[in-house]
Amino acid sequence: MKRKEWMIETDELMAKLGAPGLRIYDAAIMFYIGMSAEEARKMPTARAIYQAGHVAGAAFFDHQLVTDPIGAYEYTLAPDKMLVVQIGEMGIGNDSEVILYASNLLASAMRAWWVLRYAGVENVRVLNGGLPAWKAVGGAVEAGESVYEPVAFTPVFKPEMFASRGEVQAAVEGGGVYIEDALPQDWHDREHIPDSVCLPLTDLTIGWDLLRPQEEIEALVVARPKGERGITYCGGGFAAHIKIANILNSRN
Repeated sequence: MKRKEWMIETDELMAKLGAPGLRIYDAAIMFYIGMSAEEARKMPTARAIYQAGHVAGAAFFDHQLVTDPIGAYEYTLAPDKMLVVQIGEMGIGNDSEVILYASNLLASAMRAWWVLRYAGVENVRVLNGGLPAWKAVGGAVEAGESVYEPVAFTPVFKPEMFASRGEVQAAVEGGGVYIEDALPQDWHDREHIPDSVCLPLTDLTIGWDLLRPQEEIEALVVARPKGERGITYCGGGFAAHIKIANILNSRN
């Protein structure tokens, strides 16, 4: 999968505005790291920030709607039946062209991309640089909230896009699988899956929302045997989505 198949730049999106079937979503999540729960509750939510200003015509991608409401861990993928209903309710059909972006963290838009790809949405990409890049080129922004009409969606699930705990354990014990940690090096040094290598997400981005040029990423990517399965992980399922997209792009 080449970079242009999962990422779009601002100039291309600008040229696509108004195209039939185009669906644009703000997929931001706000992480108030270092704050207490009480302090974080006083801060604006991702939806409130979206309502204050977003790409003109874009709807809000609510990550909670595609998250298991009774999952043991935060942002665990929703059950398949729930996922299908919510994707259709968002206005995404099998023929839709979907563009996702974030206002602050590229990884949150990538999590939405991964969820949609898993369910069978083939034509979905992420806006490099997100809302800041869009504003920088004079892209239209509006306040309020936009929605798309619900449509029918027929899934084609890709279970191979996820690895179970048992599969990871088997990979550690049997080898033949490339396991990569997307967390910072000091976190990796403290604790990591055995035999995993560390390439922090922040090495691949400029700030939190702009992916580096592909030639710079290629220079950082660790070589592995062609065809070897790759598994990436992080602390909550966000940073790893960008990493696996680059594994697909760089190592086929």
